[in-house]
Amino acid sequence: MSLKGKLNRLKPHLSVNRAPEQIGHYSKPHLIEVPFREKWEEKSVLPYFVDNDYCLIREVKYPLSQQHGHYCFQDLLTAVNIWNKQPFSHPLSAEGHQVEELFFFDTETTGLGGGVGNTIFILGYASISGDQLIVRQHILPHPGAEVPLYQSFLEKVNYRTLVTYNGKSFDWPQVKTRHTLVREHVPKLPSFGHFDLFHAARRLWNHKLDRMKLAIVEKEVLGVERVDDIPGFLAPMIYFDFIENKHPKGMLGILKHNEIDILSLVTLYTHLTFQLCGIDRNQTRPEIYEVGRWFSTLGEKKEAEKVLSKLAIGMDATAYQAKLLLAYQHKKERNWEIARKLFHEVVECEDDLMRVEVFLELAKIYEHRLIDYQLAIHNCQKAIFLLTQSKNQIKMKSHITLEQFEIRLKRLERKFAKFPG
Repeated sequence: MSLKGKLNRLKPHLSVNRAPEQIGHYSKPHLIEVPFREKWEEKSVLPYFVDNDYCLIREVKYPLSQQHGHYCFQDLLTAVNIWNKQPFSHPLSAEGHQVEELFFFDTETTGLGGGVGNTIFILGYASISGDQLIVRQHILPHPGAEVPLYQSFLEKVNYRTLVTYNGKSFDWPQVKTRHTLVREHVPKLPSFGHFDLFHAARRLWNHKLDRMKLAIVEKEVLGVERVDDIPGFLAPMIYFDFIENKHPKGMLGILKHNEIDILSLVTLYTHLTFQLCGIDRNQTRPEIYEVGRWFSTLGEKKEAEKVLSKLAIGMDATAYQAKLLLAYQHKKERNWEIARKLFHEVVECEDDLMRVEVFLELAKIYEHRLIDYQLAIHNCQKAIFLLTQSKNQIKMKSHITLEQFEIRLKRLERKFAKFPG
């Protein structure tokens, strides 16, 4: 690259008072042909020129009153405000963030694999600015245009946290890989926090959804109905066709598909916040249980107990699951009597797997903590009876087998014979 070219590249970083429409025009735009330019511009897609090449940028603005699924974009402000008032920590917490600092990001690629053989041809994102949600999509018009693609994408990036769907495993690592190939010619990748909503969706709705594709979560959870949407798996074929014929028709459909993905990230983050913070009035008991279980896993004991205690009052399957999780939490905290009481309540459930597990825990507590060998034997015998008499084979955890219960029973009988109490 010539010295003049390098200096031209530095202009947007050195010029403080440049007009926004001048950003990126470091070459002579009138000398570069953009196929079907008028058709692109009719759809709010404009070229971005740099180094005698170009990419395309589409920008769409929505009022915050716009509805997408069960929520409007205004609800995202409420969600961020809620996080800033919570007394607990969570991986999805936006505590300390302004709503403008969230960056809802998604890509379209030529394949699902990693490595340099996979090319990103759409970098799409949305963020709130003032009273609007702005969606921008940076489009790769041909495989050699990655410098203008990443230059245009990175020159305005000023956010704290990415919000993606499986972006930690796929989208952002892929951006890093492709950026490596042009890093000497474009700005550095910024450091981000990252909210990956895929993992949250799997935690909360794995009990009711067979697959966790975003389109399924949209339909079954968020109330988003796609109309005339192009399936994501067709995107690479449509892009390859676009490279050959240059006509924007097929790509416009992919852009709309990507836009809906991004808008759904906004709705999904809002919904997850309302679920985790107990704001969603339509939240189901299994969803509440999964929230409580997540807090328990995170070590947020007070919040877990607060959530699970609401469920433990009932007599349905979810109530027994909540009681069992609370029992384990109290056991971990060495509150033996409370744990024992909760384990005893779970014995009344109809789930043989859960009952055998509880009989084991009660046998342990009576043997090692409350030193009542007779009751320990009693619970051990009940577990053995269930394992041998159950009509349906009980698939236990690896540490719970009939043989282990028989060994435990013999040991307890020896102890009881020596110390009958």
